[in-house]
Amino acid sequence: MKEISQKTKIVALLVAIIMIVGLIVTLTVGFNFDLKYQQAKKIQLYLEKNFEIADIKQITSEVLPNEKVMIQKVEVFEDTVSIIAKEISEEQRNNLVNKINEKYELELKADQIEITTIPHTRGRDIIKPYITPFLIATILILVYMAVRYYKLGMIKTILKTGLTVVLAQAVLASVVVITRIPIDRLTIPLVLIVYVLSLLGMTSCLEKELSQKKEEEE
Repeated sequence: MKEISQKTKIVALLVAIIMIVGLIVTLTVGFNFDLKYQQAKKIQLYLEKNFEIADIKQITSEVLPNEKVMIQKVEVFEDTVSIIAKEISEEQRNNLVNKINEKYELELKADQIEITTIPHTRGRDIIKPYITPFLIATILILVYMAVRYYKLGMIKTILKTGLTVVLAQAVLASVVVITRIPIDRLTIPLVLIVYVLSLLGMTSCLEKELSQKKEEEE
């Protein structure tokens, strides 16, 4: 028993340290958002013809070295390219336009191409569409758990399950912010995976407790 208790204390201490460090990093540095969600600069170029993303990427790597760039085809006929980067200066825009003109034999005017600013997307706006479904699913699961393990105490079961889910998400958020994993399209699936795993782990523990209780009653 002492060995199990000692392991539990060590795990609890590690979780506490991770969450404290995560909170400090969140308050001082914040999360590392993917370029898609950061404040960034964008230019759009009408090329009048089909083009390959790889060719545009090669040009941007020359003009914007060591910088993450998003390149997309836009418009119905996919003859317009959208280039997004953290920063695009007028000189870099001019170089991009000149190189694209050379590549595709165009006569685009750099001074007629506007550099627009894309505002930062807040974290709460990213998760907002998922909050209601998440809460409804959680409430239904807690009700099921309370009924399924009523012999262990309904209130106790609800509190333990709810706390496990919250702690799992808090630890995940702390790990993400500490390791600087970018907040991107894979973040929500990762949250759901941890959510399911925490529920499965809690279910396994409750099943063991229920089995022990039944053995004691017999």
